[in-house]
Amino acid sequence: MKPITLIATAAMGLESIVANEVKSLGYEKVQVENGKIIVEADERAIPRLNLWLRTADRIKLKIGSFKALSFEELFEQTKALPWGDFLPENAEFPVIGRSVKSKLFSVSDCQAIVKKAIVEKMKETYGIDGWLSENGAFYRVEVALHKDIATLTIDTSGTGLHKRGYRYLHNEAPLKETLAAALIQLTNWRADRPFLDPFCGSGTIPIEAAMIAKKIAPGLNREFAAENWSWLDKKLWYQAVEEAHDIADFDLPVDIMGCDIDHKMIELSENNAAEAGFEGELKFKQMQMKDFRAKSDYGYVIGNPPYGERLNERDYVEKLYRELGQVFGALDTWSLYILTSHEGFEQLYGKKASKKRKLYNGDLKTHYYQYFGRKPPRKHVEV
Repeated sequence: MKPITLIATAAMGLESIVANEVKSLGYEKVQVENGKIIVEADERAIPRLNLWLRTADRIKLKIGSFKALSFEELFEQTKALPWGDFLPENAEFPVIGRSVKSKLFSVSDCQAIVKKAIVEKMKETYGIDGWLSENGAFYRVEVALHKDIATLTIDTSGTGLHKRGYRYLHNEAPLKETLAAALIQLTNWRADRPFLDPFCGSGTIPIEAAMIAKKIAPGLNREFAAENWSWLDKKLWYQAVEEAHDIADFDLPVDIMGCDIDHKMIELSENNAAEAGFEGELKFKQMQMKDFRAKSDYGYVIGNPPYGERLNERDYVEKLYRELGQVFGALDTWSLYILTSHEGFEQLYGKKASKKRKLYNGDLKTHYYQYFGRKPPRKHVEV
């Protein structure tokens, strides 16, 4: 197995969660930077990280990194990289790019130069005259410049890792599956505790909770770009999938419920849950949040309610937050976690949060308000 460097990209604020996920898979050489987690590993990590990371955006294979102050430097140093180790002679390899605080600020020019450099290297490596066919497997190359440092990567994931394969339909402003998983992992909820999402929309948070509870790898029902790479042994994918099946506890019972005021959202949630393999296992109910009555203690509420960003929604949302405080403020054994961009949430809820954390829902800055309920008594163990 040859050593490789992988980069797991992450939304701002989720880097530490992604790093913990990587470490839990047994990888120790992990470096955390803004928006990314760098992992030193071997080829087996490509299928494992793609299958298991719940909160990362995608997994990229790092080919090289260097300082580039001129287009000539960018061309020559790109060409010097070992592209033949990763790209077969018929590889289809479009080049995408981005540039931040760098002298080479024209992204389109950087893309064209990198493409030309790789083509020249490929021709030399494979002894090709004329055009490359590019009719083989897909390898998306990225040139990312930051403060004049160029990093060249190949995307191993294909579509983003938030695409789990169960949410074909969704509401107008869906919460990304990766952020939903992060919201759950930022709590200490356990599978034997009741779980409620009172604003379930298309069911993303309850479905992600079920996958976490049952230890189901989030990428188990989808495909990845690197599955078609000739140099990556297909046996590694089979082994990673087999490992995921061995770890999963598909039959574990869960008490997970999602509610929404819109009956169409309930139908949508049920359909998505069925696609995820949880038909009949999760409860979805059309109801107003204020009508919720707890039937057990020590439950968890995790929700992504409307934020009131539109002026015509402001009054409705503020009334909703007050009702939220009236219903759950009195449940002292329940813990409540709410994501919203509304700066007045604590005042409307009627209580200061035990803790709050800044997160980004897309480009929107939000806070994750956390209210910790009373802990259950410790069970007495007979000696």
